[in-house]
Amino acid sequence: MEYKYTAYAEDESCELAENLESEKFPGMVICLNGELGSGKTAFTKAFAKSLGIKEDVTSPTFNIIKEYPDGELPLYHMDVYRLDGKVEELGLDEYFDGDGVTIVEWADMISNYLPKERLDIFIKVTGEDARVFVLKPYGKKYEDICEAII
Repeated sequence: MEYKYTAYAEDESCELAENLESEKFPGMVICLNGELGSGKTAFTKAFAKSLGIKEDVTSPTFNIIKEYPDGELPLYHMDVYRLDGKVEELGLDEYFDGDGVTIVEWADMISNYLPKERLDIFIKVTGEDARVFVLKPYGKKYEDICEAII
């Protein structure tokens, strides 16, 4: 099943991230996909702010993984765009099964390495600030979250 959320302004996109954050749990994995400039990092920033992270969240394009330990739960922010599928040495399972929330940008590029249970979010640009978010939950826990926030 898929869930659709339409945001007509950036604050509405942030509201979706904040609502999702309110349902957080250790080991939560959120996979973001969308074209360049679709708002993957902006979504992550809003999630991080709602999580209580004070540090400036930036895209980890060249670092691959940035860790933000100072929120209600740790946040692990990944950008796997430049990996070319070479992820064996990153220890992804330690993040996915860890005590924090993992958000993966460009997750479709490592689809074979993603956990079975997760939330995929596809972001489509429909206007200057307008976005359509398609949420695809894998697992009952993520289905329940989508039901609660959409």
